[in-house]
Amino acid sequence: MRRRNFVGRILGALAGSRSLGSADVKPGDIPKRKFGKTGVEVSIIGMAGGRLAMVSREEARRVVRRAWELGINFFDNARSYWDGRAEEVFGEVLAPVRKEIFLTTKTTARSRKAAEAELEASLRALRTDYVDLWQVHALSEMKELEEILAPGGALEAFEAARKAGKCRFIGVTGHHDPEVLAEALRRHAGFDSVFMPLHAADPAFLSFERNVLPLAVARGLAIQAMKTFANARLMSVLSPRECLCYALSLPVSTVVVGAITVGQIEDDARFARDFRPLPAAEMEGLRRRAARVAGPALEDWKRRPA
Repeated sequence: MRRRNFVGRILGALAGSRSLGSADVKPGDIPKRKFGKTGVEVSIIGMAGGRLAMVSREEARRVVRRAWELGINFFDNARSYWDGRAEEVFGEVLAPVRKEIFLTTKTTARSRKAAEAELEASLRALRTDYVDLWQVHALSEMKELEEILAPGGALEAFEAARKAGKCRFIGVTGHHDPEVLAEALRRHAGFDSVFMPLHAADPAFLSFERNVLPLAVARGLAIQAMKTFANARLMSVLSPRECLCYALSLPVSTVVVGAITVGQIEDDARFARDFRPLPAAEMEGLRRRAARVAGPALEDWKRRPA
């Protein structure tokens, strides 16, 4: 099931192709938070490029353009998304407003040489000479951590790029094993940010919220949340607003959403505009409801327990 298709059907019957109440979201309505220790402020929701391959290139451009119009200033991408075309879409839409956005991309390369080549390709596609944040992407196993830390490993490329001004900040992402991501934070003090799954069902199974989030907070890192809707599966027990508000109530800088229609990004913008932190009792109630569907079937991106 695609994310929030059922919401689109209900609201579509009430408001045509636009989401009910979303048209009145204006630039400046979406709150901002500090991005860790970087000194930058970013919108509390960000636009992800990872799902743009699910729609046409023209529709992808429309969604990205609408995100910018709504006041979202955080735009996340990766060289691996849509074989580079997701970065091209960002470049086509966002190049004219480059100085007004926080632009990120990621690499799955584990060696310095391969990572440097990917960064150059990313910069060309994004139509920029630097990214605000460049991230080691999808760190899944301890052997990959050893590879990036070793002489000639990818982290040499990251530190060199930061020194050369090709990226302002560096980070790491992971969604497979919380212990691997936590160990990366312990072993490399140079990361400015971390990107991980954070949603109401996560605490019940191989939890990033319990095992990585406290470490990231203690180190003052900028924290990005992904998979907040669990690829739409979590909406069998929670509403879209509850999913997003749960993640936003955690100590994160931004929640990166994978909208693929204008209606979806408008819904997310409206939820962000109206967001108020949930009290502890309500957060625990959402965890209990989400626990009914928690586990490998919901989060098939996580490793299987031994």
